[in-house]
Amino acid sequence: MAHEPSLDHLWLPFTPNRDFRQDPKSFLRAEGVYYEAVSGARVLDGCSGLFCVPLGHGRAEIADAVRAQLLELDFAGSFNRNHPKASELAGRVAALTPDGLDRVFFTNSGSESVDSAMKMALAYHRARGDGQRTMFVSRERAYHGVNMGGVALSGIKPNRAVYGPGVAGVVHMRHTAIPENRTALGQPEKGAELAQDLERACALYGGENIAAVFVEPIAGSTGCLAPPVGYLEALREICDAHGILLIFDEVITGIGRTGHAFAADAFGVTPDVITLAKALTNGMQPMGAVASSDAIYQTIVEQADGGLVEFFHGYTYSGHPAACAAGVASFDLYEREGSFARAHALSGPFLAGLAELRDVAGVADVRGFGLLGAVDIEPVPGEPGRAGYEVQKQLFDAGLHVKATGDALLLAPAFVFEETQLDEMFGVLRETLAARP
Repeated sequence: MAHEPSLDHLWLPFTPNRDFRQDPKSFLRAEGVYYEAVSGARVLDGCSGLFCVPLGHGRAEIADAVRAQLLELDFAGSFNRNHPKASELAGRVAALTPDGLDRVFFTNSGSESVDSAMKMALAYHRARGDGQRTMFVSRERAYHGVNMGGVALSGIKPNRAVYGPGVAGVVHMRHTAIPENRTALGQPEKGAELAQDLERACALYGGENIAAVFVEPIAGSTGCLAPPVGYLEALREICDAHGILLIFDEVITGIGRTGHAFAADAFGVTPDVITLAKALTNGMQPMGAVASSDAIYQTIVEQADGGLVEFFHGYTYSGHPAACAAGVASFDLYEREGSFARAHALSGPFLAGLAELRDVAGVADVRGFGLLGAVDIEPVPGEPGRAGYEVQKQLFDAGLHVKATGDALLLAPAFVFEETQLDEMFGVLRETLAARP
């Protein structure tokens, strides 16, 4: 049995560190859809790591590609320089995104992708002579990363409560988690009219002052809120009417999670910009990206005065050679293994398993779309988030890894799951939840 090194110097993100030090839950290795805990116990990965390992852990094809790339070209900054793997991966991403979204800007995370997209929106409008468009619209219960732009867009109280307003000029629409949509699997039927909150924002602040609307097609971190039928279509129409950019945050839903390449494809609504990360490299290298419409690129880059820098933005590790190699290798596997079709086929039994949890004592709600689902636990009175935190610890000890946000348990199995492993996951969930006092 391996022993965990001292935690004296480590500060964990999004973690109750005081409690964790008393009872650490740590992984030692991973293979396929299982982790091995430091204790030696096998733990089924019910959340694809953190939504980012849909091809399963330990894929030698990706690791080998990263090693080969590091030995050939270990680093090349993207400021005034390029390398072939960045061009290749940009082309692979552009081939997958909805038609017209074929300009790809690399980042290192979903948070960076969101802030980059905010800057693109501002730069685009300024280049068009609409520099007064400086406002953004987001939603309650939204999660758009943790950089200060994302903090401002966020609609989850703990993610923003102690950090001030972040970027000024952000307003929020209501969320779609209305009582009529309780226990909805797939797209709920009620709530499309909530898209009119955007029209009200235009009336109050002036649509001509709004740069972009940020929306997760499926609100992920807050507990898998799929859009009501007609909701995204209405947002698209309102944005078009007022000249506002529509930006889909697909950091979680992008690259197959819905059974389609992007949630934009699943719902038949094309935004102007898509942010992505996570599954881009199967989690084997940190990477994110922003895919924008050609019109945005042409306006910012091709119509700029002079021949110097048009978009003053970027990161030291944008398009890192090893990350690009991991991305290309991951795309090879997605294609060769028919991963999106597999995810689509697995969605049926996954959603059926979710539905069977509705009758478990202590379960307040279940929701799901594609291979993304949530189980809401009845909260502890006066302590929101306590029940979810305790249950995820109990599940770990029972052999299942999930992510908990507040009192919502998030499920996102890898595309390589077998139905027997779905049965294992739901069996552990049912037994653990049923055993709670």
